[in-house]
Amino acid sequence: MEKYIDEPLLSVDIDTDEGENDEMYEHFAVTVDKGQSMMRLDKYLTIRLENTSRNRIQMAADGGNIIVNGKPQKSSYKIKPLDQISIVMPYPRHKEEITPENIPLNIVYEDDDVIVINKEAGMVVHPGVGNHSGTLVHALSFHLRDLEMFSEGNARAGLVHRIDKDTSGLLVVAKNERAHAHLAKQFFDHTIYRRYVALVWGNIAEDEGTITGHIGRNPKDRLQMFVFPNGEEGKHAVTHFKVLRRYGYVTLVECRLETGRTHQIRVHMSWQGHPLFNDERYGGDRILKGTTFMKYKQFIENCFKLIPRQALHARALGFMHPTTGKYVQFESDMPDDFKAVLQKWDTYTEAVGLDIEEI
Repeated sequence: MEKYIDEPLLSVDIDTDEGENDEMYEHFAVTVDKGQSMMRLDKYLTIRLENTSRNRIQMAADGGNIIVNGKPQKSSYKIKPLDQISIVMPYPRHKEEITPENIPLNIVYEDDDVIVINKEAGMVVHPGVGNHSGTLVHALSFHLRDLEMFSEGNARAGLVHRIDKDTSGLLVVAKNERAHAHLAKQFFDHTIYRRYVALVWGNIAEDEGTITGHIGRNPKDRLQMFVFPNGEEGKHAVTHFKVLRRYGYVTLVECRLETGRTHQIRVHMSWQGHPLFNDERYGGDRILKGTTFMKYKQFIENCFKLIPRQALHARALGFMHPTTGKYVQFESDMPDDFKAVLQKWDTYTEAVGLDIEEI
């Protein structure tokens, strides 16, 4: 039987390197004691959960994020002995104070509830060790400085997910507590649509497929994630992929995330023998496929100079709007460095006469 405990079941590791696609919410599961008297749900959870305000709990309930015995319940629900309660909430205020910085943002969409950003490669999402300024949160704190959520120096203001520092692409941020709770629940339920484009080493055999393997911290290298194929450690992770274009020695793929784990696409692809092109952390920053000719080596070095990061871009993002309840989806063009390296591979394959196939 599943054991319910009063501590986060899902958490985010804060490191010098941002966690690729890690959702930024907490999940608590509680079983009411046999001798518990009837009490309002919000009051009970405020008492039961440490460092959790009644307002946070009420916001979670308003967003449908508190499930009692399999059904969403409001704050006024009267708890009973042996009730099984599950609650999902965005992370609470982080201790580090934020000084707003006037950093330009590429805003794809904005309304009273959400803002969708097309993040450039090189920008860290939120402060952490070694990154105390110049982050997306610093920029948002300036852009949204008139909003309560962004005027208090909160290091995680509005965030419900994040993408890696050297990954470009789309990211949604909540502008108020209600939207924050709604989006956190969608990430927890894996109903957020996320599609990435990646250039990987090797010629993938299948035109499309699914990679399933638990992901956790590498026991031998804390800066890396690791696939535990037997599920003995880590968290369940699923990546669906489809080949977009073959270049013989590298392959352009589309990846759709069913789950969102730290470095999920990077570690899943590396585990399958196809590290991302120029991904230093997972061994993709050296020649893994191709000839031994000096001209080819020079070609690869020139490619690495064009895209001095892992070749990964968050191309599409879709979710249910927290106010209208309608599904919205946003698309992002590939950035210039990604386009440039693909153009270089196009030119190379044509010049050497490689047999490639466009899907």
